[in-house]
Amino acid sequence: MTIVPDRIPSVRLVPDNTQVLQDLGPLANLVGTWEGRGFNLIARPDFHDKANLYLQLNQTRENFHVSAIGSAIPNRGFGQDDINLFGVSYLQKIHDAATGGALHLEPGLWVTQPPTTFPPEEPAASASLVHRMGSIPHGNALLASGTAQPFTGAPTLQSGNVVYNGSLFPSFNSTPFGAVPGVINAAGSSDAATAAANPGVIAPFNEYDLLFPDGSGNPRTPFDTSEPPLPTAIDGVKMQDVINDPITLLQAQIQEQLARGDEFEGVALNIASQATVTFNTQPNSKLGGPTTTVTIVGGDGGVENILFLNGEGSTNAPEPNAHTALVYATFWIETVHPRQHAPYMQLQYAQMTVLDFPIFTVLNDPPPGQKGALVDLGWPHVSVATLRKAFNA
Repeated sequence: MTIVPDRIPSVRLVPDNTQVLQDLGPLANLVGTWEGRGFNLIARPDFHDKANLYLQLNQTRENFHVSAIGSAIPNRGFGQDDINLFGVSYLQKIHDAATGGALHLEPGLWVTQPPTTFPPEEPAASASLVHRMGSIPHGNALLASGTAQPFTGAPTLQSGNVVYNGSLFPSFNSTPFGAVPGVINAAGSSDAATAAANPGVIAPFNEYDLLFPDGSGNPRTPFDTSEPPLPTAIDGVKMQDVINDPITLLQAQIQEQLARGDEFEGVALNIASQATVTFNTQPNSKLGGPTTTVTIVGGDGGVENILFLNGEGSTNAPEPNAHTALVYATFWIETVHPRQHAPYMQLQYAQMTVLDFPIFTVLNDPPPGQKGALVDLGWPHVSVATLRKAFNA
């Protein structure tokens, strides 16, 4: 008798709901509708001023709808046997909390992948390989890969040199840095202090400071971007600290829950559009200071941009416009256990999107009528949010 090995069938009929959720593994609790609030920081070019940039800050409201893909997704192999992926589709909508104005729309997919031998990909024993594929109407398409790992305890608090619980990434700091790939600044850095630590080398960008050096208020940031203006503090976190490290808003939320006696468990999704990301280890570091490189198991992918963003082939603007060079993120899918009532689901995320674009900058005042040097920098675009699963999930 001939024994035929197990094969992934060509006909894929949808199993029962229990099996669908079981197949999703670490993504199972992501299914549903999530709603909540967050914060968005993005530096973008200012074509009209040329010698400056625009730092946009928004408090946000978000709807994040996730649906299970009922059937398996077979990937046919040649170097090894076929594998099945399982996944979810999502639609993310973000708007300004004050005005209701549109900020972000993203349809996409999350999928899980089994370990493979060709190429060899093997996460830690308790982890799973995951991939996120997203499309953004600016003209970007994202593939970011990494792992899903169970965690227990407060998900976003720091203690000394211990990184965020569940996250592989030690910093979501907003301070600009040298041309991509560059080095992400350490948590706690500020643009002003980093420039002061590198006199004559790095020019400060006053847009990142609520107060100008003379003590007067910054009229462009954040007051031109929201009505009413952003507050001096959010959830007890000073606005300047929010600008430097937006993830402090997630920490403030967790600290409030811990004070009530809440306990946490869940799954952390760590993904990046490249296999390694390098960080400074000291706040406000001097150039050439100590660094650490994070390797994301299974991490890889990339970001594709339309021609306008890449700027290639243009004689009028040979340098690129604001194109996306790197994305990394941690999503915490949390089961929260309060003291007084039944558990509920909470989703938090911190995402770093590095935009690469040039700016005219000066370290010393140029002669009248002349611009400063054109330098290419990496500009952090940081988004954070705390969402809860809605009753219509």
